[in-house]
Amino acid sequence: MLFYLAQMSGWLATLAFVLGVLALVIELFFVPGFGVAGVVGVILLGWGVLLISVDIFHATQALTLALLVTLLVLVGGVWLATKFNFWRRVTLSNRQNKEEGYLAPDRQMEKLLGLEGVAATPLRPAGSALIEGMKVDVVTEGEFVAPGTHVLVIKVEGTRVVVKTVDRKDI
Repeated sequence: MLFYLAQMSGWLATLAFVLGVLALVIELFFVPGFGVAGVVGVILLGWGVLLISVDIFHATQALTLALLVTLLVLVGGVWLATKFNFWRRVTLSNRQNKEEGYLAPDRQMEKLLGLEGVAATPLRPAGSALIEGMKVDVVTEGEFVAPGTHVLVIKVEGTRVVVKTVDRKDI
């Protein structure tokens, strides 16, 4: 039995290591979120190293050294990024202030309430309409509206503009 386990430990260590890397890749690229796959990946990688190692002391020493090197590289990377103004190159530096004339989109859309326009695209139920010379993204309450149909803005909720068709005979 022990001989069988000794032979399997090579395969088991390889399998744990490969599954750990796979779990980390899944966490990074496919399922970003709570970190469950990442934690499982780190545990499997550590278990694979423990299975390959000669004894627990060397395995713990190797894992501790790897953790310290990782932390040093992380701290060095952050230090270099701040020294060479990397954060300013990848982030927006200008701000949009009310004093400079910036209005949030929800305030701009409120002025459309009660205005009429024409559907520029098919509304199924979302699309675009021309209202007061502006092309506005609009949505109906579920019905289909053909392009060229006159519409009325009946509700504005933030940036969501709701329209309904207008019967031109009533006007």
